[in-house]
Amino acid sequence: MQTALADFIRDTPEGREADAILRKCVHCGFCNATCPTYQLLGDELDGPRGRIYLIKQVLEGAAPTAKTRLHLDRCLSCRACESTCPSGVQYGQLADIGRGIVEAQVGRGFLDGVKRKALGAFLPRTGIFSFALLLGRLTKSFLPESLQQAVPEKPAAAGTWPAPRHQRRMLVLAGCVQPALAPAINAAAARVLDRNGISLIEAPGAGCCGAVRFHLNEQEAGRDDMRALIDAWWPMVERGEIEAVVMTASGCGSFVKEFAHHLHQDPEYREKAVRISAMTRDLSEIVPENAIEKKTSAGRVAFQSPCSLQHGQQLRGKVEGLLRTAGFELTPVAEGHLCCGSAGTYSIVQPELSGKLRERKLSALAAGDPGVIATANIGCLVHLQAATRTPVRHWIQLLDESSGWAENSPP
Repeated sequence: MQTALADFIRDTPEGREADAILRKCVHCGFCNATCPTYQLLGDELDGPRGRIYLIKQVLEGAAPTAKTRLHLDRCLSCRACESTCPSGVQYGQLADIGRGIVEAQVGRGFLDGVKRKALGAFLPRTGIFSFALLLGRLTKSFLPESLQQAVPEKPAAAGTWPAPRHQRRMLVLAGCVQPALAPAINAAAARVLDRNGISLIEAPGAGCCGAVRFHLNEQEAGRDDMRALIDAWWPMVERGEIEAVVMTASGCGSFVKEFAHHLHQDPEYREKAVRISAMTRDLSEIVPENAIEKKTSAGRVAFQSPCSLQHGQQLRGKVEGLLRTAGFELTPVAEGHLCCGSAGTYSIVQPELSGKLRERKLSALAAGDPGVIATANIGCLVHLQAATRTPVRHWIQLLDESSGWAENSPP
């Protein structure tokens, strides 16, 4: 795709990056075939190819409008298009650049702006979010039905977290909402890894990874969250005390693995970000499959592979392999590449489209009559559970509760 970038962007780092990405696009449209919003709406401008044209026009000097922003807002940032693209177009990075420019030039309505500011203010702050969640549970019966569905039930207790006792030690991100919504996930990961000779540690002061505010187009605020997280981890990283940074939420994992890209213009944090990104691993990359004792039957499971796992991190089949080895029967799931509609704050700022995607995903997951739905991301878990009676759980909880760990696993 040929470009003629406008003066305001041409000789900037963002301009050079956007130009390189645009020149890879060959207009083939394969991306639209796997785009959830294009599948729902059938509008060229609600698919990756159309959005690329919109961003290109803005970069070439055309004034963006509210319609431009609408089509960019409808994008889930699921990055299924990147998995499909034969030319290697990094659509996610281009969308970040385009959204940042459009956000600065096109004002939002009052209510939309307030909603986004409120989400950016309280979701990344665990204490505030936990208090709001407690208040929501106490007043749930008085809330409108639409809001009642958004308030999840009180989570199960986390259980024991083994004390650090192994030479191999890894950091794990607590995250901003997961401690309040599902504290059992990280505790289960700690127990599973402890059985395999790895101690899992949460660093004091480690908060949000920055994805929430960054994807609400508060990009510099998101970078501030990235820097704060690096600061919380850096003493242990610098002293060589930890082997890796483990992510139990694939959405956070996808984002932290790209810290090096997001902070490459920051001379103070550039090298630190490169090191953190290189050390980051999804939990499925750490749990050793050969330490699981093969069992004949542990139940029927439908696995919902989050977009951030299969498209963002390009990790496919690892979780499924672990579950199969542990004896779970995985049911077939049609359209497994499509987003469930959670997508960070998307379910809040785009509730209609999100709801349609969730309905479609739950229909596909239920087709095999599973006893439980497993996933790898807290956002997907809560979003799906709100609309189904089938239990939705993190896959590590299923492994933790299964009894099949090999006798020769490290003590």
